[in-house]
Amino acid sequence: MEQIELFGVTVCNTQELYTLFFRFFLNLLFAFIVIKGIYHRINKRNEYLFTFFVFNVLIFFVSSLLSSIKLKTGFAFGLFAVFSILRYRTRQIDIKEMTFLFASIIIAVINSLVTSKVGLFEILFANISIVLAIFILESIWLKGFSASIPIIYENIDLVHANKREEMARDIQKRTGLPVKSFEIVKINLLRDTAEILVYYDDQV
Repeated sequence: MEQIELFGVTVCNTQELYTLFFRFFLNLLFAFIVIKGIYHRINKRNEYLFTFFVFNVLIFFVSSLLSSIKLKTGFAFGLFAVFSILRYRTRQIDIKEMTFLFASIIIAVINSLVTSKVGLFEILFANISIVLAIFILESIWLKGFSASIPIIYENIDLVHANKREEMARDIQKRTGLPVKSFEIVKINLLRDTAEILVYYDDQV
């Protein structure tokens, strides 16, 4: 182990530095697989990529550098709790995006804990298990499942049992969603509106 000091202050511990480089590479590798290889490939949404990667990098370095002062995982999960409370008040994040955000944070926390007590094989197993679980759920098991969205529909003339196909086409034209089916939840004749639950293909 080589330790470099300057004016009595440790500047660099080469062994710990190499370990940090390796853990960071491992972290980015699995984060890239989950965020870019699974999430972005399937959902085609660019607006959350910055958030996912930056959260991952920040949590990794905070957990790694502060683990030496006995804060360890509690601090990392505490940070996530703070951000969960804030929830970026300027914009609501969907449940799926919050799940991928949580996954990117967990990957960072796991890869920051490679120590003499937590071996490399345990870390690799945890990373691979997370990636496989997300891939199977997102790409295979849930492929073709319908998502749903509630809407207030004001074209009351089409809310009729004999006009369902015409109504479905109108909803698709208005929303741009690939409508598979819909369910009329409530009709308000006083305001000539209807509450509708629209089911659409979430993979498009």
